[in-house]
Amino acid sequence: MTRRKELQREQVMKRRSQTVMKKRRRPNRKQPGGSSCPDRKCVPGIIYLGHIPPRLRPKHLRNLLSAYGEVGRIFLQPEDGQVRSKKRRGSCRGGSRRCDFTEGWVEFRDKRRAKVVAASLHNTPMGTRKRQRFSSDLWSIKYLHRFQWTHLSERLAFEQTVQQQRLRTEVSQAKRETNFYLNNVDRSAHLDNVRKKRQRDGQQVDERTWDFTQRQTEEEIQMSKRKKKDSVSQKHLDKARLIQQKSQSNVSLLAKIFNSKHQSD
Repeated sequence: MTRRKELQREQVMKRRSQTVMKKRRRPNRKQPGGSSCPDRKCVPGIIYLGHIPPRLRPKHLRNLLSAYGEVGRIFLQPEDGQVRSKKRRGSCRGGSRRCDFTEGWVEFRDKRRAKVVAASLHNTPMGTRKRQRFSSDLWSIKYLHRFQWTHLSERLAFEQTVQQQRLRTEVSQAKRETNFYLNNVDRSAHLDNVRKKRQRDGQQVDERTWDFTQRQTEEEIQMSKRKKKDSVSQKHLDKARLIQQKSQSNVSLLAKIFNSKHQSD
């Protein structure tokens, strides 16, 4: 009995090992709706979002796009600080401190899924139901060919360095202006003290003169234009009078000449 049981166990183990080997040899096909194939090397693909509706956060975006494939990294570009401050000042209660986004990049684990998502979801509603959140907004998606996440990080680093350089130049310009103003204030105070001392000593003090001409006002500019027009018109009138006087003198001279000839005949 024990020998028979051992033989049965050996046969069962052989069958199991054979089935396992067959499963290993059988090629793994990609299942419909799957994200990628294990045999093929997965190359990530990145899509660009040109429109981000208000109050949309990365977690909402991940929930919306995870139904179409495996989503990796997500980056949303926040609004500029000046735009945010204008919005805060424009509202009656001082505005909310929330930050909206202008554009975004989403990485899919498989670039084929990214291409399909970009082609199928472009210009379609974000929500499948009417009462669903962001249902009134449309997807604005574009697949970025040969675009890697390192390119995005390099671009963000470049923009950050440019912004820092701009801030440094603005700060240095403000420092120069304040130093110039303070130096002029100190200089004027020193000159006032010197002038007061000379007045106390009885010396002659030169009055302060300004070496600049004030810009003309709009009324003065219009008056000068009118004067020029009047002078030009007066010149034309004088010229016309002279021509008329010459013509009259010529007419009178011709009349005298012709009258004298008739009398002589």
